[in-house]
Amino acid sequence: MSSFKGEERGIGEMHVKELFDLTNKTAVVSGGGRGLGKQIAKALAEAGANIVLCSRRVENCEEVAEELRSTLGTKTLALKCDISCQEDVQEVVTQTVRMFGSIDILVNNSGATWGAPAEEMPLEAWNKVINVNVTGTFLMSQAVGKQMMKQKSGKIINMASIAGLGGTDPNYMDTIGYNTSKGAVLTLTKDLAVKWGQYNIQVNAIAPGFFPTKMSEVLIENGRDFFLGLTPLKRLGNENDLKGAAVFLASKASDYMTGDTIIIDGGTHASI
Repeated sequence: MSSFKGEERGIGEMHVKELFDLTNKTAVVSGGGRGLGKQIAKALAEAGANIVLCSRRVENCEEVAEELRSTLGTKTLALKCDISCQEDVQEVVTQTVRMFGSIDILVNNSGATWGAPAEEMPLEAWNKVINVNVTGTFLMSQAVGKQMMKQKSGKIINMASIAGLGGTDPNYMDTIGYNTSKGAVLTLTKDLAVKWGQYNIQVNAIAPGFFPTKMSEVLIENGRDFFLGLTPLKRLGNENDLKGAAVFLASKASDYMTGDTIIIDGGTHASI
């Protein structure tokens, strides 16, 4: 029987600041050049991590990388990557390990959406959303997971959504492909957690509610009052609301948590 202090893994009692410290850890954040990915990248950098940003629009990643270097002194790397392309994904892993020696944290944040009634959803649009949100999350997890298995440690954070928890009102969120993909991400998170726990890899998800981003701006513009009416805290998410959860899931503070989802939506899911 293991003791309370965790001697089974040779870990003594730690100060809470140590539990959340990410100094010398390396994090890969897909879609880290804007929106929620940028917020999470900044949070991990503020906690001490080296940051690798990747997306199809590498210019956005380069801007964030420079901001982190100049304001925090963070060691950064910006890479072009289509996460639905296996070769691109592997190149991110190769370059990250070459520069930093390890990958300790993966944040699967890149995403796509498409609005259309289910009966009219174009197959091409459906495939695009599924390829980015599900296949891309899988490919990044697979490639980084192999490195984490070698290290016998790692943290994977998948970005889901409260849209993946159930159906949404078609008058305000007619996004069958996006909703389906985020439900799949929740299941992928659970299954990877079960399969990779033996390697000391924790896999968890964050399910945000309504945050103003470039992807969600039209959605929120058309349904702001409706969404606020569903939200007990009566506001949208802001530029700080994901930071604490991200650092928690990336750090030793969450070492005994895997296969779970933190919902950050101002209470929306509790009211519907």
